[in-house]
Amino acid sequence: MNVPQVKLTSLAHGGGCGCKLAPSVLQQLLIGHAEPQPFAQLLVGLETGDDAAVWELDDGTCVIATTDFFMPIVDDPYDFGRIAATNAISDVYAMGGRPIMALAILGIPLEKLPLEIVRAILAGGAAVCAAAGIPVAGGHSIDTPEPIYGLAVIGTCRKRNLRRNADAKPGDALILTKPLGVGIYSAALKKAVLSGDGYAEMIATTTLLNTIGTALATDKNVHAITDVTGFGLLGHAVEMARGSNLSLTIEASKLPLLRDAETLARQGHVTGASGRNWASYGISVELPADLPDWQRNLLTDPQTSGGLLISCASEGAEAVLQSITESGYRAARRIGFAQAGPPAVKVAA
Repeated sequence: MNVPQVKLTSLAHGGGCGCKLAPSVLQQLLIGHAEPQPFAQLLVGLETGDDAAVWELDDGTCVIATTDFFMPIVDDPYDFGRIAATNAISDVYAMGGRPIMALAILGIPLEKLPLEIVRAILAGGAAVCAAAGIPVAGGHSIDTPEPIYGLAVIGTCRKRNLRRNADAKPGDALILTKPLGVGIYSAALKKAVLSGDGYAEMIATTTLLNTIGTALATDKNVHAITDVTGFGLLGHAVEMARGSNLSLTIEASKLPLLRDAETLARQGHVTGASGRNWASYGISVELPADLPDWQRNLLTDPQTSGGLLISCASEGAEAVLQSITESGYRAARRIGFAQAGPPAVKVAA
């Protein structure tokens, strides 16, 4: 789109899902709030840090509600809008639902951004919503010191198709649907060392809707789903392990990565959120003694609009993986397994 040139990332102290509060801070804020609620129809609330809230209606239909917003991860306003919208809608897919409408959340520093740029952000979000088959039915906007954009999204599913992050079973296989390294790429972008091809790769993965979640929820082999976003792969795996009361093993050699993620990580292009993530949940993770820092940084790398982490019956895993790759998620890989044991995550070389 033909809009004035303003470096959006220069207006924000952080970007994308790297803006999220560290897991340890969030846990402190929610002390006393994550207790089971006295509402029988609230099927999913704060208890397990799941991706969205779920309310059961009288006919067995469930309403899924979520919100997600952040500051720019890229400078192009249209791309920023697309990434933020894709990321927000993902929460509904991660619960096994189908989105039905969205509301826009907009915070703009009016003295710093021309209206043409704001329109481009909104247009990017609307384009993704159109691709998901839903309207942007309203929203709310305020004047803020830094640009912020995202969505509140409503979806539905049948109760039998609801998938939480807390229902993994011993013996399950773990599948990841998108490659890691978005935070690494965003750090390189801010330092102007990300190539044009790298930027295109980053946009392609962050604007790929996680629609496969809706289909996976109809498969009885699929037990648990969560999307991998700001807490990194390890953080969301820890949430799944704790919620399911299981031990998860992730095989580092099998992880799908963006093409230049390893090279850039070795060069030290990491986000501050990566270190905050590790400081928050490292006690629940066992790493190989010789695992290099760059590899740990990929495991804790905040993923903006990342893929789905799926726990499914081992005997059905290859069929599940095939259906995912055939649906357009070519980087999907089987990356580990769940087993009985204390709730923690072990990384194998």
